[in-house]
Amino acid sequence: MIDTVSTTLPVLIVDDEPQVLRSIDMLLRSSGIDPVLAVDDSRKVIPLLARQSVAAILLDLSMPHISGEELLDNITTEYPDIPIIIITATNDLDTAVKCVRIGAFDYLVKPVDEDQLLSSVKRAMEMSALRNEVLTLRESIFERDVRNKEAFVDIVTCDAAMLAIFRYLVAIAGSTQPTLITGETGTGKELIARAIHQLSGRTGEFVVIDSAGLDDTLFSDSLFGHTRGAYTNAIQDREGLVARAKGGTLFLDEIGDLSAASQIKLLRLFQENTYYPVGSDKPHQSDARFVVATHRDVEQLVKDGTFRKDLYYRLRAHRVELPPLRERHDDIPLLIENFINDTAMSLGKPAPSVPGELTALLQSYHWPGNVREFKAVIYDAVARNEKGVLPLQSFRELLGADDADMTDPGHDRGGATHIDTLFPDRLPTLKEAEDFLIDAALQRANGNQGTAAAILGMSRQALNKRIVRRRKAG
Repeated sequence: MIDTVSTTLPVLIVDDEPQVLRSIDMLLRSSGIDPVLAVDDSRKVIPLLARQSVAAILLDLSMPHISGEELLDNITTEYPDIPIIIITATNDLDTAVKCVRIGAFDYLVKPVDEDQLLSSVKRAMEMSALRNEVLTLRESIFERDVRNKEAFVDIVTCDAAMLAIFRYLVAIAGSTQPTLITGETGTGKELIARAIHQLSGRTGEFVVIDSAGLDDTLFSDSLFGHTRGAYTNAIQDREGLVARAKGGTLFLDEIGDLSAASQIKLLRLFQENTYYPVGSDKPHQSDARFVVATHRDVEQLVKDGTFRKDLYYRLRAHRVELPPLRERHDDIPLLIENFINDTAMSLGKPAPSVPGELTALLQSYHWPGNVREFKAVIYDAVARNEKGVLPLQSFRELLGADDADMTDPGHDRGGATHIDTLFPDRLPTLKEAEDFLIDAALQRANGNQGTAAAILGMSRQALNKRIVRRRKAG
C-alpha cells in the first residue's frame, strides 16, 4: 500500500465512464489522496483548469467530443507543470511513446493494478509539489534580489554568492571594458558570459572561441581572419571571429593557455580596439564586447611569468569568480529537479521520483567536475533507470570511482586535509574514529540512517548494528 498523501490541490480524474470515475475516486480517497475531482465530459477540462489548480490529472484516451490525446496536447501546452497520467485500454507501444513525447508523466493500461496506479499518482503529486516549491523559491529570490532575471534563466541557483554575482553583472552590463570570468571547470563560465551578452542589450552575435590548444598562428587566423594569399591555401579573404562579433560579444574561453605572442595581440585588441587580419597591414576596428574566461589561477600565472601582467590588469576591470558546486549546497535540490526533468524529456520517458536521501548523498560529494559532472551523473542515472524511483545505489556506483572525493570529516570543502586540526595531540583509535565518522555522517544526513550509511559506504543494517552496539556500550 501507498503512504497517506495530503495535499491542498485536488487530483483530477477525466473519463467518460461513470463506473471508472467512481472506482478510481474511491481508491484514491481510501488511500488518503484527497481531495479528488471527477469529470466525465472532456469539454469541461480546460475551463476547469482555468479556474482551479490541480496536483495531477488521470486522463482516459478514448472519449467523445475531445479525445484524450488532443486534451493531453492542450494541457501540456497551456499547463506544462501539471503531471498527466494516461489510463487507457489502448495497449499500443506507439501510442504510449507518442503520449510520453507529448508530455505524459505515465501511461497505464486498463485494467490497472491498484498498487501501480497509487504509486504513479503519488510520484506525480510529489513531483508537482517539488516543482511548485522550486518555482516559488526561484520567483521569490529573483523578484527580491535580481533585476533582469530573464538573462539568468539557464542558470539554476538560489545560492547567495551566485545571486550576488547576478546583481554585479546587472550593474556592469553596459560597460565596454573586458570582463574576466574565473572558476573551476564545469562551473558555468560560458552561461555567465551569455548572460552578460543578453544584459548588455547588444544586437550582434554572441561568438565563442576556445583558446586552449591553439598556437599563435591558428589563434590569429581564427580571431582576426586572413587576406587572400596570406597562406599557401588562402585562396580568398576570410573574416575572423572579431569581425563576426561586430555589435555583439566575443567570448574567449581558456585564455590562461594563450602563448606569449597571442597575449600581445590580445592586449592590443583590448587597448586600441584594432586588429590586423593575417597578411594585412591595414588595421580593422572592432566594437565587440569582450568576455574572457579561464579555470586557471591567473594571478599565479602572472607570478610565474607565463601570463602578461599588463594584460591581466587590463582584464581585471571587471572580474567574476564563480564558486564551485561543493560550496553551493542549497542548489543541489534545484539541480536534481531540473536535470531529472530535462533528461526524462530528452529521452521521452516519465520523470522518475527522487528518494529523500538523494539530496544529502549528493551534497556529500566533492564534485570536482562541478555542474557539468552533476548533470552527466543525473543523465546516466535517469537513462538506465527502469523503475519509478531512482535508487541511491545507482548514484553510489556512478560516484564510487571517486570515493576520495566524498566529503568526510577530515576533508574540507576545498579539498585540503585538516586531520591535524581535528586531532592535534594524537591520532584517534579505530573505535574513536568509527564513532566520529558515524556522528559526522548522521549530522550530514540530518539523522537519516539510510543516507548516513550511503555516505559511509556501508549498508543501513551494518550502520544500525554499530549504533545499537555503541548505545549498549555507552
